[in-house]
Amino acid sequence: MIRFNLRAWLMLAAALLLAACASKPMPPAKSVEPVKTALWVGNSFFYYNNSMHGHVGQLIAAADPGTKGYRATSVTISGSGINWHDLESHFKPGGVGSYSFDAGNNVVFNSFTKPFDVVIMMDCSQCPIHPQLSKFFTEYAAKNSAIARSHGAEPVFFMSWAYADKPEMTEQLAAAYLKAGADNRARVVPAGLAFANSIAKRPDINLYVADKRHPTLAGTYLAACTVMASVYGLSPVGNKYSAGLPAEVAEHLQNVAWETVKGFKQP
Repeated sequence: MIRFNLRAWLMLAAALLLAACASKPMPPAKSVEPVKTALWVGNSFFYYNNSMHGHVGQLIAAADPGTKGYRATSVTISGSGINWHDLESHFKPGGVGSYSFDAGNNVVFNSFTKPFDVVIMMDCSQCPIHPQLSKFFTEYAAKNSAIARSHGAEPVFFMSWAYADKPEMTEQLAAAYLKAGADNRARVVPAGLAFANSIAKRPDINLYVADKRHPTLAGTYLAACTVMASVYGLSPVGNKYSAGLPAEVAEHLQNVAWETVKGFKQP
């Protein structure tokens, strides 16, 4: 069972907050507009189970029926680290996100002042804490945050989960992503903490496939609910979209995602 040390987490958050405030001035306040469009940049953790961004879209559609303008595009490379992606190229005019398909499979050419409101990024599952690869995470978290902002999008880091047989990764990954968020003034999606919290409450709900790394449908759904709460500010609790999971399983995962996000504090 994964055990998450809340006291240690709070101490780490406080230390990073002090360090961030001492090293960098806070940016001026700005109006907060609802997120409608997202670019997902990552690897197989995103594309498993017919892609996490699709489940987020279904959750949003169920929570906010009739509202138009939501759009998401997933750009993934199997096994990729954050440094494998050329983020600048994803903002090329006429490229990623320039057209979509409607419910009738008709091509719709998108017109926008900026391609995406947010860029949701993740590194490979162990890269942020790997002794040889963590330097790339630090470097490209900063580089890609700057690229996203240069195109009018806010960077968001997706905190991935521990391997099923290596629960100690939860706190290690949380620390790495929290630091990246503080260093780059970026939001962090606490999906890894949601996994740990779910396992602590309901170890009978399996979040991993046989390789002990990739998510089952329940794992993808939990992460999608966490993104919905973190990035879009919408509670998944009571959402009618269950991804085909049993109702009581979906309800548990919705509640865990919402409780995790509400309890997650960033510097």
